[in-house]
Amino acid sequence: MFKFGVKNMPIYEYECGDCHNHFERKQRFDDEPIGMCPKCQGKARRVINSVPIIFKGSGFYVTDHRKGSDVGKEPSPEKPGQEEK
Repeated sequence: MFKFGVKNMPIYEYECGDCHNHFERKQRFDDEPIGMCPKCQGKARRVINSVPIIFKGSGFYVTDHRKGSDVGKEPSPEKPGQEEK
């Protein structure tokens, strides 16, 4: 089983509502959020940031899925001597 240590704990960002001080703390996922600013003792709140998504590999760009696509092409006329199935 994987054990969490100090190295493996997530870093959370906080902002003070009074002095707008930004600070970070390493905390376990189930720890209570920090409620007080270390600078002015004002009320602090956890800042939620968006996480970037990186798509790797082929198929994620508009030009990738259009290679060899038959969408929008008119059907080619039948060759003489071929029967429909």
